[in-house]
Order: sequence, then C-alpha cells, then structure tokens
Amino acid sequence: MNISNVIINLDLKIGEQHKGDCPVCGGQNTFTVTRTIEGTLFNCYKAGCKIAGRKTTSIRVSDLQASNTSEDTGPFVLPPHVVSNRQEITEWINRYDYPFANVELYYDLLENRIVFPVRHEGVIVDATGRATDQRQPKWKRYGSSGYAYVSGEGEIAVVVEDAISAAVAGATDANCTGVALLGTSLLSSHVEQLQGYTGAIVALDPDAGKKTLQFTQELRGQLPHNKVFAARLKDDLKYRCKRDMILMKEKIQEFVEQQ
Repeated sequence: MNISNVIINLDLKIGEQHKGDCPVCGGQNTFTVTRTIEGTLFNCYKAGCKIAGRKTTSIRVSDLQASNTSEDTGPFVLPPHVVSNRQEITEWINRYDYPFANVELYYDLLENRIVFPVRHEGVIVDATGRATDQRQPKWKRYGSSGYAYVSGEGEIAVVVEDAISAAVAGATDANCTGVALLGTSLLSSHVEQLQGYTGAIVALDPDAGKKTLQFTQELRGQLPHNKVFAARLKDDLKYRCKRDMILMKEKIQEFVEQQ
C-alpha cells in the first residue's frame, strides 16, 4: 500500500482533515490525515496498526490564500487524533506519580501529547497539550479562546502558568482549584473567571520574576474579595518541591482560618 498516493488522492487543502477507514489495516473510521503548512500528518489509531508519520507536500498559492481567510470556523472541536482512554495517559501519570485520577485528560496520537481540555460553562472551548517526548515546543495550544485551564472544585484559586501545575494544585487540596493562565499574561477573561472564588494565591513559576507580585497587585484591585496573596515558589508547582508544598498548605490554611 502506497500511503503517499492515498494522501495525494485526498487533495486536502491546508487546514483540512480527513477521517475514514484505514487503507492498511482496514480499521473503520480510524485513519486520519491532516494537512498543515509544515506538511501532512497521517495516523491510524487502531490498536496494533503502526501507520503514522508526516509527508512533505508542496504548497500552492491557492493553499496559502485559503489558509489566510478570516471566515468563522464555528465552535472549537478537538482534532480527531486527540482521543481519550489511552494507555499512554495512564503510563504518563504513573511515571510522574501525579494524583490525577479525577483529572480529565486526552492524548494526541500524532504529536504524543497529554492534552488538557479547557472548559467554559461545561463546554470544551480550547485545549493545551504537553509533549511526552523531546519535541518542541513542549506545550501546544489547540485553540485561541483566551480562557484559563481550570482543575479542581475548591473555593481558593491557585493561579499558575501551566495545566500540569493547575491539576497538581486542584488534586492536592480539596480547598483549591488550579487556574492556569497557559502563559505569563493576565487577561480580562482570566480575571472574569477568578471572580467566583473566595480568594486567590498567585503561584507562578520562579522564572516569572516580578510577575508574581505584579499579578497579585492587579488582582487585588480587580477582585471583589481582595483576598489575593503571592506564593514565592522555589520551583514550578508541578514538580511538587517539598518546601513549595509546605508553603502552599500554609497559605491555604490562612484562607481557611479567615473564613
């Protein structure tokens, strides 16, 4: 079976995807082809089928014009190659001993990423994925919603940079909800999401520098409860440094005692 011919015959434009039966193993609706400017990605996610890869395809002027249109593409939808209930997810959790039994996770079959869905009002509006191998960039944003990734059901928001740190915060203490900015920018949409919490702890990565204090001051002026504190971490929260976890528990206890 010549996969190159199969891909060429699909005649996909940049940004288009195809999902159908696998031409190699015959799996029903398990074969996906996605064309991007960087090339054409293909994969069969039926267990046992090892068809996957990237083909370099020529770029036509019409392709570039089509990919640059501002036409509304409708609601965000996870790509077909981002799936749930994969062994790779369990292996990744076990490898790092993450307490993520109740964290919603997906797996990107094409790029080997653990994917954290971003929900707003119960609907998936975006996602962020962390590479499980050495590929760059380590993190990929699948949409452009502007919303933070949220994990947990506590009344205290722990403001962090990435989804893993947010999931760690939400899973470590029942009083906390991890809120990941998915970067080092504080947007109006983030502030809106933080309005419903009784307090917030800003716990950015140490290399964020002065932004930890800067965001703390900004949120104190924008949140109605004004209970916003900074946590000066020694390491990223996702690494669960013993000193940092003790510090977080102390901050959380302060909030609980004040309520």
